[in-house]
Amino acid sequence: MTWLFVTMLIIMSLVKLVLTCLPSGVVEWISAKFEVHSKLSGENADVTISGKRLEGQAKKEVIQHFNEAIFMEKYYIYPGDEHLYLHPKDSGPPFVIDTKKGKKDVRLWIFTYDDRVDVVKQYKKKVVAYCLQSDILQKRAAGEPSSVSG
Repeated sequence: MTWLFVTMLIIMSLVKLVLTCLPSGVVEWISAKFEVHSKLSGENADVTISGKRLEGQAKKEVIQHFNEAIFMEKYYIYPGDEHLYLHPKDSGPPFVIDTKKGKKDVRLWIFTYDDRVDVVKQYKKKVVAYCLQSDILQKRAAGEPSSVSG
């Protein structure tokens, strides 16, 4: 009976040691799986606003400002209320970004306001909404001149 206890103690200690000392690549991979505001790359993203596709420098700037934005909070969407987030009444035309995350197609709607930037992410049949802070994207909503065209 004592040998069984000692063996289990050694095995549990090894498991604890392995789990607490994971390589940083593995930790980054695991945390990326649960990340709400993931970074975009310009190669596999299509950016449109008001039906017009952005290309070149304008596309790079929108993606760069989106990636640099600060995550504020995640909104809870009640089942059946997805349309309220996808078509808000008090926002201008949104940026629409179509991209891929792994094998999944993801569509992002970016609604800019004076005090925040709302992002609605839709993949498969799931809808996730969250709030960002990005001074440059918010200036676009206020009508101030900025480097982001639209």
